[in-house]
Amino acid sequence: MFAVEESLELIKRGSAELLIEAELRERLKSGRPLRIKAGFDPTAPDLHLGHTVLINKLKHFQDLGHHVMFLIGDFTGMIGDPTGKNTTRPPLSREQILENAKTYQEQVFKILDPEKTEICFNSTWFEPLGASGMIRLAALHTVARMLEREDFSKRYSSGQPIAIHEFLYPLCQGYDSVAMRADVELGGTDQKFNLLVGRELQKHYGQAPQCVLMMPLLEGLDGINKMSKSLGNYVGINEPPREIFGKLMSISDKLMWRYFELLSFRTTEEVEIFKREIAEGGNPRDAKVLLAQEIVERFHGAEASIDARNNFDARFRQGAIPDDIADVVLAGNGLPLNIAHVLKQAGLTASTSEALRMIEQGGVKMDGAKIEDKNLQLTGPALFVLQVGKRKFARIQIC
Repeated sequence: MFAVEESLELIKRGSAELLIEAELRERLKSGRPLRIKAGFDPTAPDLHLGHTVLINKLKHFQDLGHHVMFLIGDFTGMIGDPTGKNTTRPPLSREQILENAKTYQEQVFKILDPEKTEICFNSTWFEPLGASGMIRLAALHTVARMLEREDFSKRYSSGQPIAIHEFLYPLCQGYDSVAMRADVELGGTDQKFNLLVGRELQKHYGQAPQCVLMMPLLEGLDGINKMSKSLGNYVGINEPPREIFGKLMSISDKLMWRYFELLSFRTTEEVEIFKREIAEGGNPRDAKVLLAQEIVERFHGAEASIDARNNFDARFRQGAIPDDIADVVLAGNGLPLNIAHVLKQAGLTASTSEALRMIEQGGVKMDGAKIEDKNLQLTGPALFVLQVGKRKFARIQIC
């Protein structure tokens, strides 16, 4: 059994806020396995590294001997979570939800121990609740309280529509905690309102209110915006190993430490050693390689991780690509971009005619491979390195 303070140190690693720490400390002192909840609406078939921040924290609790409950919101997914949205989010069909839920289960067990994980579906308690039960649930909260939520408040003030069913979402998420008898619920910082609704509903139903552990939203490859498929700055956990490796090697040295904190299972002491070595003159790329290898191995295995590293070395290091190449973000908006225009916009050539001439002369490479097609069309989301001649390089991200 882990000591309380030792447990708290691991639990709080990388977290943004813990409510209420004194309550969690008392529950940990009881010695009983706590019931740990995290919910995910299966609104898309694939998870990216941003989703795994919560799953990694679930693993921390699992490693500490607690009971992990991975909740798939097959009912709430059909409502649509309005958190952070400035418009009404269209609900998905039950068929879409169930198909996505199946892939979620396959993916989370690359991190969690399937023998120690309880998979829950919230339709289990919401479908029997029925219309009358939902009305009674809705009676426990006021419209004024709902409008305290920032995204609802902004939409109401600006005259944007809020559908009635959107008010039900925080109540449903809160009722999940009642049905699951959660001791702790995990969520992103954007979920604070919903997480606290869970505490209030548990009090109403005579339960001890859950503790709330909020994790920060992981920045995407650009180091600015939240990781998102729509922005093209994501790393999908089902992407090919070499692609995952290359994307992680493209992040800035500053963002690397954020990824170590939220994505790596290395100890805090190990990461501090890496920081000290770099401060003393070591190459940040060496630490970044270890991070990329760890992530690829987690989702694709050790052999794929080694292959991805060797491939990266062959294409980048042996190609003498410098460490400090420029990062260029281009807005493709789903439309194809001609290679000549990309080269010009990236500042690698002065004009599209020069770009075409360099391609004809064999002087343009993408990820180390020579480009021969002057009409090559590039569509985002994509991330790659372009080289013109021997000395001009740019890392291109098409969103």
